[in-house]
Amino acid sequence: MTKGADRAPVRRWPARHPRLTDAALAVGLWLLLASFSLIAVVAPPEGTSATDIAGIAVLSSVMTLSLALRRSHPPLMLGLVTGAHLAQLVVTEDYLPANVTAPMAAYAVARWSSSRTWRRAGLTIAVVSGPLGMLAWPNDMPTTAGLVISSVMVSAIPCLAWLWGDLNRRRHEVLARLQEQNDALRRDRDQQARIAAQDERTRIAREMHDVVAHSLAVVVVQADGAAYAAEHADGWAREQAIGALRTIGDTSREALAETRRLVGVLRAEDGGEGYAPTDALADLPEVVARLRDSGVAVDLQAPPDLTGVPRDVGLAALRVVQESLTNVLKHAGPGARAQVRVALDDGLQVVVEDDGRGGAAPDDGDGHGLVGMRERAGAVGGTLQAGPRGGGGCRVSAHLPLRRAQRTDDVADEASEHGTDDGTEHTTEHVTEDVRQDEGSQR
Repeated sequence: MTKGADRAPVRRWPARHPRLTDAALAVGLWLLLASFSLIAVVAPPEGTSATDIAGIAVLSSVMTLSLALRRSHPPLMLGLVTGAHLAQLVVTEDYLPANVTAPMAAYAVARWSSSRTWRRAGLTIAVVSGPLGMLAWPNDMPTTAGLVISSVMVSAIPCLAWLWGDLNRRRHEVLARLQEQNDALRRDRDQQARIAAQDERTRIAREMHDVVAHSLAVVVVQADGAAYAAEHADGWAREQAIGALRTIGDTSREALAETRRLVGVLRAEDGGEGYAPTDALADLPEVVARLRDSGVAVDLQAPPDLTGVPRDVGLAALRVVQESLTNVLKHAGPGARAQVRVALDDGLQVVVEDDGRGGAAPDDGDGHGLVGMRERAGAVGGTLQAGPRGGGGCRVSAHLPLRRAQRTDDVADEASEHGTDDGTEHTTEHVTEDVRQDEGSQR
């Protein structure tokens, strides 16, 4: 450990104990300066009465001991020191060693007084102290000019002390404001980090809902179908049972892997390092194939190359398709066919249609599929419409713009290149249209 580090607690002690420091300063000055007057009381010089010496001792004691209040009560300290100096003009015509407290009092009131009136009073007293002293004390100035110069020189000492104290007070006020601003910025940064973390957890929760809801819907349909076939079929369809069980196993394993991945993000202390986002639209054929394995005929029409679609838009489109096909599987009824169309024009257009029972399908009322799809679309600045389809069945149509999401990715890339901590600004446009109108048509 260095010598500077060893002395640091010693240097910080006066700031941590201001009253004790001021009391020690006042007592030290009293012992050093007022003690001369006390000695004179015991052995007064010729021509000076003991009463005058006692008065001088009292005044010197007041001047020095009042400095113990210089930080706790600056106005009171200034009043005591000023009163003692005015009384000195009456009691004696000589200088006193304790007069050194005058500039110290001027500094203290300018430095620690919170009242502008008292600070100005301290400056006024410092200005007039020189002329009053030169008029009351004996001097050998033969001319008025010499008297004025002497008065100015005497006043300059407490005035300079006052200016020094005022500058220190202003400097500390600036530092305090900067500290407050720094604390406010730190709180704002922490709040933004908490908001970003909460947004990320909300997004992950939505992801988990989509994964679990879709996968469990497939598992339930396959399990119910297999159970019904085993109970009512004339003969045991071995191949059908094997296909159902394989679909259940594959879907469950995929859902379990996806759930572990998402939960791993929540548990990661480093904010999700190693998180590999889904390939979005690249997984679309797999989603369609999984539903086909469940016994629903699904036609997919999509451009062969969708690599230019931003990740957020592609993920929103994938979840819209996934949720829509889940609804087809749950509510469209036996023999229903579904069609998925993905097109690129001024944005990404996603349409999912079926020819099932449509609005006549029973609704358990526990789902949030339409609300979730609307939130997905709104999060990337898109729109979504859902309702009955002409000729029977239901239709879900989503239009997702590309430019806005592209700008968001560019901002995120630029922020990461510059090493900022703020991250990408999470902007979510809330969809205000009435969801309940469409809930009646939810299957």
